[in-house]
Amino acid sequence: MPLPTEPIGSIPRPEELLQAIAAFSKREINQKELNAEYEKAVRDTIAEFEKTDSPVITDGEQTKPSFATYPLDQLTNLAPDGVVIPFEDGHTRQLPRLLTGPFQYKTYAGSYLNFAKKFAHRPVKQAVIAASALSLIYPETGIPGYNREAFIHDLVKNAVADIRSCFDSGAEKVQIDFTEGRLAVKLDPSKGLLHSFIDLNNRVLSHFSPAERQRIGVHTCPGGDLDSTHSGDVDYSELIPDLFRLNAGNFYMELAGEKDPEHVLSIVRDNLKDGMRVFVGVIDVINPGIETPDQVCEQTLLAAKYIPVEQLGTTDDCGFSPFGDDQSTARETAFAKIRSRVEGTKMASKELNLN
Repeated sequence: MPLPTEPIGSIPRPEELLQAIAAFSKREINQKELNAEYEKAVRDTIAEFEKTDSPVITDGEQTKPSFATYPLDQLTNLAPDGVVIPFEDGHTRQLPRLLTGPFQYKTYAGSYLNFAKKFAHRPVKQAVIAASALSLIYPETGIPGYNREAFIHDLVKNAVADIRSCFDSGAEKVQIDFTEGRLAVKLDPSKGLLHSFIDLNNRVLSHFSPAERQRIGVHTCPGGDLDSTHSGDVDYSELIPDLFRLNAGNFYMELAGEKDPEHVLSIVRDNLKDGMRVFVGVIDVINPGIETPDQVCEQTLLAAKYIPVEQLGTTDDCGFSPFGDDQSTARETAFAKIRSRVEGTKMASKELNLN
């Protein structure tokens, strides 16, 4: 069997969709008109994805407001002044702050999958946000009448339901976005925060069978957004041993953007466990240049020197547009990079006699 290759998820939204979203916010168009633009974007994204010959596709997250906050969209018990996440280029993203309990997702990711599968002819994976990321919306000062323990109970229940909604809707894989892993080390070098994140996410994963966990993956990267990162200065050696404590079958790891890929691969090799598959990033989504299939093949063969081929796959370093307003990469560039990943992985599989 050839090496598996999968995308992370998001694709830059078409300009027409972004204009429609802006017009809707100003009440210049109605919900029906906006929905028509959403459908057009999803149809086009899936069609372009399938042209890349990717064996697994996504809907490009065209209808998500962001990879992190989709469960919270339109909730009324939130304030906008939550945790601020600074990026290396100076821009920031801000999470909302929970005002009152109980906590409940407004949207489950399975709903995006149901819509995408109307147009898809290939297996579709679905990304969900990690419970650890959403745990940051609970204020440090607490909420009267709704303590953190009650919040975590509700958060776990909803995170489980989110993943379950994807499986119930026919997801090929479910990918948990855990981009806050390296950030946790940056915020708390003692790793107390990271350990709490790992434990929380394992509470969620404990609700799934071993067979289901083989279809669940965890994505880690230094938080790519607007061609910048929030934790690229944190060495992978500070994360990987704890990352691999997560009870998931697949790990999607940013690698192409690392300065010393072999350093990272050696850490992966030394911590890899039976039953895990590591999808190494062979596409640097921040670099505007388009990798050639030959370059992808070379990176994949390098990874195969450290990771057994039966535990190896390829992916992109990150989503191309994790937040809805990120237009730092053109749609055409994103799909060209994906085509190179698919073709380069096929070339590496042939070199490794896996076809």
